[in-house]
Amino acid sequence: MDVGIKELAAATVELVGDRRRVVLGIAGAPGAGKSTLAEALVRAVGGAEGEDWVAHVPMDGFHLADAQLRRLGALSRKGAPDTFDVDGYAHLLHRVVTEPDSWVYAPGFDRTLEQPLAAAMVVPPSTRLVVTEGNYLLLPEPRWERARAQLAEVWFVAGDDAVRQSRLVERHTAFGKEPEAALAWVEQTDEANAAVVAATAGRADRLVVNGPDGWTLAS
Repeated sequence: MDVGIKELAAATVELVGDRRRVVLGIAGAPGAGKSTLAEALVRAVGGAEGEDWVAHVPMDGFHLADAQLRRLGALSRKGAPDTFDVDGYAHLLHRVVTEPDSWVYAPGFDRTLEQPLAAAMVVPPSTRLVVTEGNYLLLPEPRWERARAQLAEVWFVAGDDAVRQSRLVERHTAFGKEPEAALAWVEQTDEANAAVVAATAGRADRLVVNGPDGWTLAS
């Protein structure tokens, strides 16, 4: 288990307490390690409490499909706040919290296709903790704040920016972009979004540092 994950997993279980279900949000800039942390927490908590006790519902499933981005003239800005179905995301989170005895289906995201997939994930009635992650969970805009209102806490992931940018270039290259195109996308698109996200860090409930020696809960 990664350094620090045991302690972070214990903190998430404590967050649930005796409540029927809670949703933990993980925010941070592109490439900060949000998905890596979410998946590690789900594995650790599932190992301790049972696999059905915890579920992972990323915000990525609410990317607008490329067909809609082309219609809006926003394909070159894919990943910006207005390229997500945030109303649908907020509605899903509300259902997850208020309908704990239902099977709640959620969209996933295919990294190879770079497209959302309807009903690729499900939150079963046995789930007590749902982990979701996304760049803009702390954005001070009414539509995003409706999503934030469903979250028990939001943790912000921070780390070395050079490492984060390198991860992004590797990710884009792995999924089909030429190296020069991947670097250009990071510099022109991802980093613009990262600046928006960084400005929201002070609104987080806790800061998690993604460092060379593992994960640290800083506050």
